[in-house]
Amino acid sequence: MRFSTRPSAIWCVAAMLAAGCSTTVGGLGMRAAPGVDEDSRSPVDVETVMLDQSQMRAITGAGDDLTVIPTMDGKLPVDIDQLAQTTPPECRWIFQETRIFGREVEEFHKTTFQNPPAGGLISEGAAAYRDPGTARNAFDRLAGLVDGCGSTALGTMFVGVPTVLPDSVRTRQDSGCGRDYRIKNVVLVEVTMCRFPDSVPDIVMANILAKVPG
Repeated sequence: MRFSTRPSAIWCVAAMLAAGCSTTVGGLGMRAAPGVDEDSRSPVDVETVMLDQSQMRAITGAGDDLTVIPTMDGKLPVDIDQLAQTTPPECRWIFQETRIFGREVEEFHKTTFQNPPAGGLISEGAAAYRDPGTARNAFDRLAGLVDGCGSTALGTMFVGVPTVLPDSVRTRQDSGCGRDYRIKNVVLVEVTMCRFPDSVPDIVMANILAKVPG
């Protein structure tokens, strides 16, 4: 499976989610590029579990102000090595989606939305694997990465005080940003947000998981 990098707009978005600041990204949304799913061995098509823009607008309450960030609708995990290299080793995974989701991904889709009037960001992502065991290994590896980052001196900057449970991981920073991960069947779901109430990513996550069979 081959990985590539989305255009430079992801730089500022990743930095926002890590540092807790936000800004508006201009331009037009683009159709997701071809991804890794052409020869997928996963029994779940990630496109069937993703929420569309109208659903995201309704859940967030942002209405028409919620738009897809240009170039931030992709079907390939992305690594931002330039940012990872300036991050403590235990926390570099924050900028390395190939480490978050692993190289066993069969299908992937992630879309990031912005709400410029409120300075808000929210993303939905789903990775599908060939079987539940492979998905579980990916989740357990991610949980270990979160624990490792949280135990460092700068851990609170990147993950706050993380909550790691058997099927879920949650990070929240004082800045109002955070990440949620959940596993169900062969799918690992990620929801990230800045400047939205916790109820919003919770509802996004619940709606995605409701579409995952099993």
